[in-house]
Amino acid sequence: MKNKSFNLFLIAVVTLVAAWSLWPTWRDYSLSKQLSSFASAQDSLKYMLSHREEIEDARKKSLKLGLDLRGGMHLVMEVDQVDLFEQKAWNKDGKFTAIMQNVRKNVAQSDARVIDLLVAEFKRENIRLSRYFYDIRNTDQEIIAKLEKESEDALTRAKEIIRNRIDQYGVAEPVITTQGSRKIIIELPGVSDENRVRNLLKGTAKLEFRLLREPEVMVRTLDRINTYLLQSNSGVVAAKDAPLPDSTAAVTLPVDVSKTSPPLAPVVSVPTPAPASKQQSAKPLYDVIGVFQNGTAFTAEHTKEYVLSLLHRSDIQALLPPDSELLLAAKPDTGNSGEKLYSIYLVKKSPELTGGVITEAKATFGSEGVQPEVLMTMNTEGTSKWARITGANIGKRIAIVLDGAVYSAPVVQSKIPNGNSVINGIESLEEAKDLEIVLKAGALPAPVRIIEERTVGPSLGADYIRAGMQSIIWGFTAVAIFMILYYRKAGIAADVAVVLNILIVLSVLAGFNASLSLPGIAGIVLTMGMAVDANVLIYERIREELAEGKSVITAVTQGYDRAFSSILDSHVTTLSAAFLLYTYGIGPIQGFAVTLLIGTSASLFTAIVVTREIFHILLTKNLMSDKSFG
Repeated sequence: MKNKSFNLFLIAVVTLVAAWSLWPTWRDYSLSKQLSSFASAQDSLKYMLSHREEIEDARKKSLKLGLDLRGGMHLVMEVDQVDLFEQKAWNKDGKFTAIMQNVRKNVAQSDARVIDLLVAEFKRENIRLSRYFYDIRNTDQEIIAKLEKESEDALTRAKEIIRNRIDQYGVAEPVITTQGSRKIIIELPGVSDENRVRNLLKGTAKLEFRLLREPEVMVRTLDRINTYLLQSNSGVVAAKDAPLPDSTAAVTLPVDVSKTSPPLAPVVSVPTPAPASKQQSAKPLYDVIGVFQNGTAFTAEHTKEYVLSLLHRSDIQALLPPDSELLLAAKPDTGNSGEKLYSIYLVKKSPELTGGVITEAKATFGSEGVQPEVLMTMNTEGTSKWARITGANIGKRIAIVLDGAVYSAPVVQSKIPNGNSVINGIESLEEAKDLEIVLKAGALPAPVRIIEERTVGPSLGADYIRAGMQSIIWGFTAVAIFMILYYRKAGIAADVAVVLNILIVLSVLAGFNASLSLPGIAGIVLTMGMAVDANVLIYERIREELAEGKSVITAVTQGYDRAFSSILDSHVTTLSAAFLLYTYGIGPIQGFAVTLLIGTSASLFTAIVVTREIFHILLTKNLMSDKSFG
């Protein structure tokens, strides 16, 4: 009697917890239907504002749908480990550059580990790894072990940083897993702005503060490149008219620094040259680049890509002053005629400070309340260095460089002792918020690129939901009718157990914020079959006991006791298989495994405890006989 009371209490608790866990899902559905029922958008907005907290709370706690049901993005990203190894190298020379170029070509054509391809290329050239990596006294085996560790750590760090960015972006239940030695699989259900997500994930968030070279150095460098292009007969491709920049255009500056001097009239215009195939220009570089008297250079939007490819050429880079690099502005200024113009900066290649010292980033608006910007706060070490850097470079320009593009290049007005800095030149608050996310999450250890992308539309997801619900309904209907026809009253008890089983599975998914996917629905359908199968084993044992002339209550008791071992064995076997699927599977396989794990555990509970207590209640009220089992 005591055991019976406990079982009834346990069943009541499980049922109530399942209902409580699924209530937000029902409430979210009801509120969504209510919102869609309004005739006008104004009424819908008023209702949303008045019930905002309730709507957000229900949506947060409701059962989440997976990528295949809700729609969203599936991405495969690859960590650029060649770039990672280049960062770790020292004493780089032309030979090292040639080796790494060959490695990069081999990586593009092979799925082998990057470290293996790197080692093979060094062996082919008969060069020891210690010539460029770590200590000259290290053996190749020691260096390989260190690079392997760097490679593994880079993949793990990239995964965690991407997860942090996605979490701050607000995607519910993203799936992020690694594949092999350099790939990351990402599933983002419910994402609608694909371009924003791509930019958020691809950005390395490598923040650097670099000193600008003097204007006269910039002018001499550009003259040197122009002369080289003319002498080498490799003039640039002709471009359309590129209008001059607005004479009032200036770089937007952060807090605590003064604005740059307004640009003077340009000393080099951008005419329309004759096609390069017909005429060699006397100023091939200045056909696509203009220069102000203060040494600030610019290029038009339609020549931007060509200028970038030109500046990345190894022969052009060899003409730059030591420890120098030409970078373009991240955002364009608008000229008098409305043409977008990108500033070009000659900066030191070695940064004065990096983004590793940033402890906090916040998207906000500037002092005038119009232009979005990102405020950054540094740690103690960064604050000390920043104060020393700004104090030693008063009157000079410092470029704030993010992922190889210059966001602003202000003139240092005075020493900045509080460790604050600002990134401006941002077009929208949304972009500022994305920048805040990547800075908070930290810089990726190496660049990542998207190598595969699939988008599932909401309409396709709705079709999957409809098909999945139909499979559950038809599957349950077929099972329920069969059990009632074959086992009569006992079949009704089995059907009740199946319903509770499904509720338990869905409530656990909702309670733990797990997502329901199409393979998960398949797992639920399979669970229904397993739950009925356990009851079939029990009912057949009860029938055997009844055939021997035993009473109904004795037959029920012995039927459950003798079927228990067979049921336990089958469920433990299924649980083991589901656990292995979850451990070694990815994506859809894990979704199937999760529902199978939950459903199998619930099936064991409903078959052994729930149906038995239903029979005990019916027997105490004399509502069962030997004919109740068919």
